[in-house]
Amino acid sequence: MEIRPNFSSFKISSKGMSIQKQRMELITENIANTSTTKTEKGTPYQRKFIRVEQDKENLTRKNSLPLKNSGFTLESMYKNNLQAKGVESFEPELNLKINVETDNSEGELVYMPDHPDANEEGYVNMPNVSVVTEMVDMISASRSFEANLTAFNSAKQIAKDSLEI
Repeated sequence: MEIRPNFSSFKISSKGMSIQKQRMELITENIANTSTTKTEKGTPYQRKFIRVEQDKENLTRKNSLPLKNSGFTLESMYKNNLQAKGVESFEPELNLKINVETDNSEGELVYMPDHPDANEEGYVNMPNVSVVTEMVDMISASRSFEANLTAFNSAKQIAKDSLEI
């Protein structure tokens, strides 16, 4: 019996923690700019958020499998989490597309005639950032980070205990 190290759970958990860290940084940036009425473009600050998608165009697997005559496709194997016969290690590669996107919704108009960015009627177009929404997103990101950390520590404990057998 051949023993191969399988660190896919470490990769998945660390990628999850990395994504949640990026999400927290964007939330921090959004909160810091809740009152920025004029950016370098001359417009109010627009809320940013992160979108994570599976990159299906570059779908690959480590330890490539000959799937031509097996009746399986890579997508069906991902969906059903199947393992081909005769393959002991089937470690997925994390092909994720992480995009930072901008929320293009309009911000609130606030009457402040003395503000330097006020229009002729005295209204200022404020950023479309809601501090309450950002705080809820921050709690969600924090909980997701903690869940990934717990999964990472569990995998570490399993690996450590398996070495003691």
